[in-house]
Amino acid sequence: MASIRQKPKQSGPATRGNAVAPPDFRNLGVMLRGLLGVNLMGLVTVALRGVPGDALMREALAMAGLLELPLMLGLLLAYMLAPVIASQTYRKATMLLVAVGVVSVLATFPLLSSLAERADLWRWSLWAAGSGALLMAYFHWRAALATPALSEARVLALNARIRPHFFFNSLNGVLGVMRSDPRRAEQALESLADLFRSLMRENRDLVTVGDEIELANRYLDLERLRLGDRLKVVWDLRHCPLDAKVPPLMLQPLIENAVYHGIEPSPTPGEIQVRIAQRGRELVIEVDNPVQAETRQQQGNRMAQANIRERLMLFFDIEAQMDSGVKDGRYRVRICLPLRREGRA
Repeated sequence: MASIRQKPKQSGPATRGNAVAPPDFRNLGVMLRGLLGVNLMGLVTVALRGVPGDALMREALAMAGLLELPLMLGLLLAYMLAPVIASQTYRKATMLLVAVGVVSVLATFPLLSSLAERADLWRWSLWAAGSGALLMAYFHWRAALATPALSEARVLALNARIRPHFFFNSLNGVLGVMRSDPRRAEQALESLADLFRSLMRENRDLVTVGDEIELANRYLDLERLRLGDRLKVVWDLRHCPLDAKVPPLMLQPLIENAVYHGIEPSPTPGEIQVRIAQRGRELVIEVDNPVQAETRQQQGNRMAQANIRERLMLFFDIEAQMDSGVKDGRYRVRICLPLRREGRA
């Protein structure tokens, strides 16, 4: 799809205009749907044969036994060819996947021919080709449901839900120092204007971690107008790949929640810890803050976290995870998502 997709932005034919981009066969959600989809087509094939009820289960198990080896080989080949498939138009990508299915059958049929008593090589090849085409048609239908208007509208609406709260807090901070320190208020308004320009961009594609850190630091500078020395932030970026790609406007809402729930209610200084690191092929983001005895309204916190979860699902499907909870007197939010790098597929 043109904007919200399960892979990084490509520059090939698949992303021209409003064309639907091919699925990313290195995405866990795509692979699982492919596995379940082909097995479901096998079950439908058995049902269409009109097999009597007492033999249906036996025929279904036999079909599954025939399917799994070529299916696993086909998914492995699709995984290896994922960058090539992703760079094609959808029609060419469909032809590639059909070819992968036929090759998988040709390669494994000698091992399974003794099980396929009523089948021959050409029939299974045609079945594999048809299954591959149907699978790609399903992915096209699924992507078309969310592109371009639906997903873009949802992401823009989700971002808009965060912005008002953010700007109201920032403006209150500026008002607090306008009389006592006009020069500082002027600088804060300039910073706020820069933030506004940044947030007004069409946040439809992934951005770099470096951009998110810069945005969060601008927000923290504005919050220090209100909170002063009470607000302390410790950044652990020793293993942070600054060119890693993440959904836009993800880090700032987490830090805003940490400020609102962990720092603002307390008269004493508090410390927010932010850790961003690469662990294998994952990017891990952790934000934690002290837990105050005073209970505050949690609706905004839940909304921001639900917001981020939905955007993680739109961009990364089921490969991204987010959890939160209290441990050792601190509230921690932890996000794990696939590592995508700037300029890399």
